[in-house]
Amino acid sequence: MRGGLSKTLAVLGAAGLLAVSACGNSDDNGGSGDSAASKDVTVFTWWADGGEKAGLDGLVSVFNTECKDYKFVNAAVAGGAGSNAKQVLANDLASKNPPSTFQAHAGAELRDYINAGQVDDVSGLYKEFGLDKAFPQNLIDNLTVEGKIYSIPANVHRANVVWANPTVLKKANIDAAKAPATVDAWIADMDKLKAAGVKAPLAISKGFAQEMLVEAVLLAELGADKFTGLWNGKTDWAGADVTAALEKYKKMLSYTNADREAIDWPDALGYVNKGQAGYTLMGDWVAAQQLADKVPESSYTYWPSPGTAGNFQFLADSFTLPTGGKDPEGAKCWLKVTGSAEGQKAFNTKKGSIPARSDANPADYPKYQQSAMADWKKDKIVPSCAHGAACSVGQNNDILSAISQFSGSQDVAKLQSALGTAMKTS
Repeated sequence: MRGGLSKTLAVLGAAGLLAVSACGNSDDNGGSGDSAASKDVTVFTWWADGGEKAGLDGLVSVFNTECKDYKFVNAAVAGGAGSNAKQVLANDLASKNPPSTFQAHAGAELRDYINAGQVDDVSGLYKEFGLDKAFPQNLIDNLTVEGKIYSIPANVHRANVVWANPTVLKKANIDAAKAPATVDAWIADMDKLKAAGVKAPLAISKGFAQEMLVEAVLLAELGADKFTGLWNGKTDWAGADVTAALEKYKKMLSYTNADREAIDWPDALGYVNKGQAGYTLMGDWVAAQQLADKVPESSYTYWPSPGTAGNFQFLADSFTLPTGGKDPEGAKCWLKVTGSAEGQKAFNTKKGSIPARSDANPADYPKYQQSAMADWKKDKIVPSCAHGAACSVGQNNDILSAISQFSGSQDVAKLQSALGTAMKTS
C-alpha cells in the first residue's frame, strides 16, 4: 500500500468506517475519575441521518438493555460523506489512542489495520457468542484473513442492485419488471430511452458509485469466479476479457448525467425518482432511503444488475477489537450485541440491510429485505472492492483515483493498466 494509514483512512470513500471508542468522562455516569470514564462506550460515527441513524439507534437500544454496566455515548460527526469522522479516527490511531471498538467493512479492508497491528483476533468471541454457528459458513470464509477473524458484522448489504423508474421506462416501451439479461441488452434499452427523449438514462454519481458500476460490468462479463479472481490474483487484469468489459463500461458512461463528478448517490437516486433518468445502480441502502423519503413502492422497481442474477455482491459493516483499546470488556459487550439476534433485528429492520445471522425471520423485515434474504441464501456470494470486502484501503484509493481520471479521459488502456497496478499493492 502506498502512503501512510492516516492518509488512506482520510480519503476512503463514502460508505466506510464507523468508529466506536470508550473514552472521556461523562457527567451522566454517576461519578467521576477513571472508574466512571471506563464505563463509557463512546460511539464515533458519521451515521447521523436517515436510515443509518435509525439503525444505530436500534442497536443502541439493545445495548442499553443487555450492557447495563456500560454507557453508550454518541459522538457522531456529520458532514464530508464520512471523511470528517474518518480523519478523526486516523488521527486517534496514529497517536496510539485507539477507541474501544471501531467499525470497518468486513473482509480485505481490515488488512491495513491487521498489518499495522491495530486490531486483535476475535475468533474466540465467535465461539463464545455462538456466531460460528449463527453466521453462514460462506460469510465466515469471506471474513477470515489467514485463518483468523478480526471483526463481527452487524449486517449484510448487496451492492449489485439497479433501481428503476417504471414510468420513465414506459416511454420506450421497456418492461420495468424484467431485468435485461446482459449488459449488451441493458445498453440497447438505454439506446431506446435516449431515442424516447431521456437525455441521461443512467444516473450516476462520483467516486464509489462509478466504481460499483465498473464492478457490476466486470461481474456480468467475467462471471463470479473470474471476477473474484481479479481480487485474489487468479485473474489477469491485462486479459482481453477485462478489456472488453471496460469498453462496455465506457459505452455506459455515455448514457449518464453530465454532472456525475459533482453529485453524490442520493442526488443520482433523486434523478430517477423525479423521472429525469431511468436507472441508477446503488447498494440496497437505497431501500431505507426510499422509505425515509416516503417514496411509494409503486414508483420504483429493482433487480440485480444485468448479467449478475444469481450472484450476491456483498459488503458488511462490522466492528473490531482494537489492540490496546480502552475498556475491552465494554467493547466485547458491544460486539456481543452487534452479533446477537436482537441487535441485528433492531439494526437491520431500520437500515435497509439484512442480518448476517442465518436464524433471522424474514417476516420481521420489509419487502425488499425479504427478497434480499432469500437471494442471500441461494446466490453465489462475491465480494466488493468498492466497499472493502475484496481489497485494502490503499488498493481501493488507487482504484478510485483511476476511475475518476477515466471519467474525463475515457482511456480504456490507461484505466486497465492502473487497475492492475493498484491490485499489486499491499
